[in-house]
Order: sequence, then C-alpha cells, then structure tokens
Amino acid sequence: MFAASVCAQTPAAVPTPSATPAPVASPTPPPPTLNAKSWVLMDYATGQILLDGNADMRVEPASITKIMTSYVVSAELAHGKIHMEDKVKISENAWRSGGAGTDGSTSFLELNSEVPLRELLYGMIIQSGNDAAIALAEHTAGSESLFADLMNQYAAQLGMSNTHYVDASGLPNENHYTTARDIAVLSRALIRDFPAEYDIYKVKQFEWNGITQHNRNTLLWRDSTVDGIKTGHTSSAGFCLATSAKRGDQRLIAVVMGSASEKARADANLELLNYGFRFFESHRLYEANKALATPELWKGEADSVALGVTEDAIVTVPRGRYADLKASMDLPARLIAPLQKGQQVGTLRVALDGKPLLERPIVALADAPEGGFFGRLVDGVMLWFKGDGEAAPASEPVPETR
Repeated sequence: MFAASVCAQTPAAVPTPSATPAPVASPTPPPPTLNAKSWVLMDYATGQILLDGNADMRVEPASITKIMTSYVVSAELAHGKIHMEDKVKISENAWRSGGAGTDGSTSFLELNSEVPLRELLYGMIIQSGNDAAIALAEHTAGSESLFADLMNQYAAQLGMSNTHYVDASGLPNENHYTTARDIAVLSRALIRDFPAEYDIYKVKQFEWNGITQHNRNTLLWRDSTVDGIKTGHTSSAGFCLATSAKRGDQRLIAVVMGSASEKARADANLELLNYGFRFFESHRLYEANKALATPELWKGEADSVALGVTEDAIVTVPRGRYADLKASMDLPARLIAPLQKGQQVGTLRVALDGKPLLERPIVALADAPEGGFFGRLVDGVMLWFKGDGEAAPASEPVPETR
C-alpha cells in the first residue's frame, strides 16, 4: 500500500513516447587523453567528477597551494579575526621568500614595510607572490607553521583526505602534497563559500608600488568564460593549473597537474573544459522543499505527511542520456507520528547504467505531531492486523524538469 502511495505521488511522469520515432542519440567521442601526471574535470553544481586521470595520485601542488591560503584568509576575514584594511608588516621571512634564487614568484614587497591586507591578497592571487602568501599567513596565524595547521584543519573539514600542507606558498617539501581531486574539491568550496574573494582570480593585472603584475593564468585572455583559478610551477612539480569557467548556467572546474610547459597546461585545461561543456548537461530532477511523496501517516493528527529533499537534486550526465536516469526512494513500510520537520525518513537515489550519481536524504517537510488518544488507539489496532511488513525501494520515473 505504501509503495503504491509513493508512486501515486510522483512529481511528474516520463512523457509517453510519440508515434514519431525519436532521433538517434548523438554519439559522444572518447574523452581527451592528456600528457600530464593527473587531471580532473568536475561539475561545480553537483561536485560530480566527469573525467579524470590518476585523480587520487599524490602530487606537489606548487603555487596551487595558494588557493588554500586564500581560502583560509577569506574564512578568517568572514569570522572577523582579520580585516581587509589591516596593515601587515613584511617580515624578513616573507621578504626573503620572494628574493632572487627562490623557486617561486614575488610581489616585490619591501622589508619591514606595512602593506594593506587587501593588496597582499591581490598580489598573492594575481602575481602568485610567495612573499605576499607568507606575509598573509604570518598576519593571520602568527607564524607560517601555525597557518599551515589552519590549512590542514580546513582541508579536513572540506573532505580533502589526501592533502597535507606545511607552508603557505607551495615550495617543494616531501610532506607538502595533494591530489587533482582534492584541488577540485577546494576550488569548488572557494567559489561557493567566498564569491567576493573569488572575483579577484579573474583580474588580469594589478599594480603595486609602481610595478604592474600580470595574472599568470593565460586562459583569462584566451577564453572569456574562464574566471579563475590558479597556476603552479616548480622544477619538481611541473606546470600545473586549476581553472573554472561558466557558460550559460553551467560551471565546470578543471585541474591539470604536472604538464610539460605553460602552454601545455593551458591547452589541457581548455580541452577538458570544452569537452565538458560540449558533451555533458545538468538537470534539476527534484526541487528543494517540494513534496516528492505524501504517504500515509499513522497515529498522527494528519492522515499523511509531505516528504522531500532540502536541497535541489541536480545531476550532470552525458548529453542525450537524461531519459536513461533511474531514481528510487527507500522508505520505511510505515511512517508513525510524531515526525519533526527536517527529520530524515528515507533516501533518494539516482543512477545511470547502474552507477550511482546522487544520493539525498528524504525528510519530513513539516512537523507531523501525534494525534489524540483515540486516534492513536485505532491506528495501533489496524497496524497490529496489518503486521509490520517490509517496503521495497519505490522506483520513480525521473521528473521532466530540465
């Protein structure tokens, strides 16, 4: 009975095929093969990995480290612990990190000078200045080593399970490592959590102390849809680049680690982005806080309860494969009051060709309090006669939401 109730409440049915045969699905060419150590293409809205090569291989992040440095600084700004107008004194440690002979870049900061935090943030992101990164770290946490502890704590919170930091700039160290997948996870979090700070990443040039500093991400000039993110290079890490682009309503994140040259890393990122935008599409299947089902409720004031998801259920699939999606709702055989708004009662799952794409908690969309004594008594007797029963997962057609 319950499974039938769920099916009856499906938000939309798959359209009945028309008499006219549907056009043959457009074929999808094989994904690009890149000459790099590792790479990832992620859909921003869903966090799905669309393409990858050695995504979980440990690699040196080089200056891509500074994505996490800017994330931590942005988080501490949001918490009110530091401020954009703060004057940051440039220590000898920070000054020397940008000097000649270092395996990195500089924002040309002067020893013992005081620089507004905002200017350092721009210098670190645009010019990739090691001196700016270390100055920010020291100002935020008191020392670069304590700042690295903060970096690792934020990495753990974001689920970056194969990453460890020892400094703020990304100089080579055997204990300083990450993966292409973790960089994509971090990049998605930066764009989502700190959009104002992320806007800095698309700035093409920045002038400080009479010196014009150009953004090292050459894709900002080659593709107008690219608005970030960060380059990295050392002799041991090779040429690395994390990018993001938005075309229409779709945003993708590409990460390429260990390319042979500056041009090769840019070409590889653009190849991933172009392939993703051309051959993948996103669909909102279920809307947040809208009833997916209104099954029977036992021992409650009301006879039924509305169930749904608390955030939009979005999936990204190869173009032309929307009709092949399969959704199911795992729900208990009986729902018994009381239920609280937001209480999880089941799970929504969406798969393509048997591969899981999405899993979301199904929750009560409103409080469902107990009914009166007599009503509870009657329902209790009816439940006794019906027995416990077991409900199989209720298969659902994917709604026609584009």
